[in-house]
Amino acid sequence: MVKIVLDAMGGDNAPAATVQGAAEALKNDPQLYLVLTGRQKALEEELKKYSYDKSRLEIVDCPEVIEMNDVPTVALMTKKNSSLATAFWILKKQEDVCALVTAGSTGATIVGGQTILGRIRGINRAALCPAIPNSRGGFTLLCDCGANAECKPVMLCQFALLASAYAQVGFGIKSPKVGLLNNGTEEHKGDPLRQQTFKYLSQMKGINFIGNIEGRDIMLGEADVAVSDGFSGNIALKSIEGCGKLVLGVMKKELSATTRSKIGYLFAKKAIKNMRAQLDFDKFGGALLLGLKKPVVKTHGSSKPQTIAASIANAAQIYRNGLVGEVEKMLEQIDFKSLIPAEEI
Repeated sequence: MVKIVLDAMGGDNAPAATVQGAAEALKNDPQLYLVLTGRQKALEEELKKYSYDKSRLEIVDCPEVIEMNDVPTVALMTKKNSSLATAFWILKKQEDVCALVTAGSTGATIVGGQTILGRIRGINRAALCPAIPNSRGGFTLLCDCGANAECKPVMLCQFALLASAYAQVGFGIKSPKVGLLNNGTEEHKGDPLRQQTFKYLSQMKGINFIGNIEGRDIMLGEADVAVSDGFSGNIALKSIEGCGKLVLGVMKKELSATTRSKIGYLFAKKAIKNMRAQLDFDKFGGALLLGLKKPVVKTHGSSKPQTIAASIANAAQIYRNGLVGEVEKMLEQIDFKSLIPAEEI
């Protein structure tokens, strides 16, 4: 049995979306056990709407909620009985709880992960890593997409290691191709951070580094892993999301503009449906917060029930496949102190 704690009050659509997602996840996985943290009465009212195995779900009453506009560090200190803070403490203290899923505050999730749960020994910072659909029909992992705005070369090297491990255990990719997100593919391109990181990644053992990649290569699937600082990665992610919405929006507008285009849509309906499915970010759930002692999945604040269910399934799979153990195994092969000068660590 895989036991996962869900921040049931996290997100714009909580608790309705989180509870429905939890019920769907239990239905899809008979070996799943869920702990829901949140306002008990509200959760019980929502649960009445669904049929689920009551022996595989429990509620931990939490009267407080960390809001999206709360200062993360302050909120975790002052709202100790919040659904998110409680979820992290349950994850830390209970050995049988394997992972955490939340659609709540990104900042509070990152702070809670690093200060309450803790990082894997040898990892400097945790990093957010979403799976982005690419033109090859698979996913490209973007690491980091917002947890660390300012980075050192050692952090980017560790992001490469973390995301490589994720690609292997999460997607079954052997020797995943790692690219460094840059403003050109040539070795000399980029600022000092990118240039130094390029040099160190080229020397790292256990990493299949293919060199620099550009922003367009993320969705073209030129690499399995795109390594970036959180600032650049977040801009890339939001640009990709915006581009997807633009394409679908223009297509919808043009296909409904005239009678002829409406008729054409009927012939292309199946192809358009398949395209939307391929570009759907939500089908795989949220971004994994890599580098922590246990899996933590941060999904969108506006997540729908199916996204919550997919995030829970992702967290369960990552635990079953032994992500943390794989990271520790890869860390044993690399001595960052001998690879990178002390002043850059």
